[in-house]
This record gives sequence, C-alpha cells and structure tokens, in this order.
Amino acid sequence: MDSSLTDQQQDKYRSYLHGEGEKNTNWKLGAPPNYDTVNKLFEEGRTKIWPPASLEEKVQNLVKTWEMEMFNKISFPDYKSVKLQNFTVSVNGRKPLSLEESRKLGGGYNSFMQTTLPENLRGYNPAQETEHSSHLAFTTAFPRGFALEVIQVYSGPPSIVYKFRHWGYMEGPFKGHTPTGELVQLYGISIFEVDDEMKILKVEFFFDRGELLGGLIKGEKLASGTDQAALSCPFLRNTG
Repeated sequence: MDSSLTDQQQDKYRSYLHGEGEKNTNWKLGAPPNYDTVNKLFEEGRTKIWPPASLEEKVQNLVKTWEMEMFNKISFPDYKSVKLQNFTVSVNGRKPLSLEESRKLGGGYNSFMQTTLPENLRGYNPAQETEHSSHLAFTTAFPRGFALEVIQVYSGPPSIVYKFRHWGYMEGPFKGHTPTGELVQLYGISIFEVDDEMKILKVEFFFDRGELLGGLIKGEKLASGTDQAALSCPFLRNTG
C-alpha cells in the first residue's frame, strides 16, 4: 500500500483499495468504499485480536480484501486478491461457479443466499432479487455494517481452512420486517485454495443461511411498502 496515503485514506484490514494500483479501478459507487463504520463495529465486537503478521491475521485480512473486491469492483481484471483463471466459488456444496456465473445469480449477498427451499418458505428469495436489490436489503438492515472476523484457522496455505463469524445489529427493516435492534450473527467454515503468492484460486463456504435469516425476520411485519423509503438510506458502503 502507498505509504504516502493519509490515515483516513488507508484501511488497515484491506488491500487494493487505494494507491497507484487502483487509480484505474472501476468502482460500483464511482469511488473506493469507506469501511470506517464497519471497522468500528468490528473492533468493538470482535472476540479475537490476532498478533500482527500471524497466520490468523493474514487470513482475516485476505478474506476482508476478497469480500471488498467481490462487492465493490465492477471489472474482473481489477480483482487482485484472486487468480482469475479458473477461479471458482461454491456455497454449501453447490456447484462451483465462475465469477461470471456468480454475477449472473446476482453476485454479492444474492449468490451466497441461494437455496432449494420451496418459494413459500424462503424468508429471502434470491430468485426475485438482483445484485442491487439484495445489497440494498442487507445494508439497510445493517446500517453499521456486517462485520467479519476469523475465529480459528485450522490449516495454512495452500489450503486455508478457517472458521468465521459475521455479525451486525438489525437497526433497519428487512424484506418487510421491522428492525429489532438485536445482534444477528452467522458462523461458518470456509476453505480458500491459494497459490504461492496468496492469490485465491478456489473458495468454498459452509454455513446455515437460516441462522442469518432467522434474526432478520423475527420482527413484526410492516404494512406493504412501508420500508421502501428506507431502502434509499446512505449506508451502501458499510459492507462486511
């Protein structure tokens, strides 16, 4: 990272956000995202503080960087945390997807929330969402962001197996349900296959989507259309 950048421009948990290497990056919001709010949530709510330069810290920062790029960079060639050739991502044993296939499913949150449940049992139906609408739904529900920490690393590179925790406070509506203000958490296991430069070749995630959705749909139902105005709230940059 460019050492000439100010503290306000740097993000100590994520690479490939600022500096000469990003001067031509195509950002979804027209500029690099600002993670100050979710970083504060992370620092206040994390259960582990890993030693500097430890494997755990390196893995945690790699995951945060990867998520940042997946959610915020438009052009695949701008992704620097992954090895683009033959890269795949899979969730809960489903078919591994290329970056393009994942984007066709709606990318971001939507690609992670795929399900085979009957439509009438889906608290969140990815078949009816786009990348934009899914991002709005989750960032509105979590105005302070959806923080991530790595709580255990079971093996190091080239096959990194780790346990993660995602959390946030439901302080906004979600899919017609009133905010509860309560802590919502999601635990899971992930496997990152990396090359000798720590570029990601393959990603596998295993988690229970119901653990996340259960905390988001426990609030009372809003009248139809009541929460639509909230979807324009200015918190789109506070992703995980």
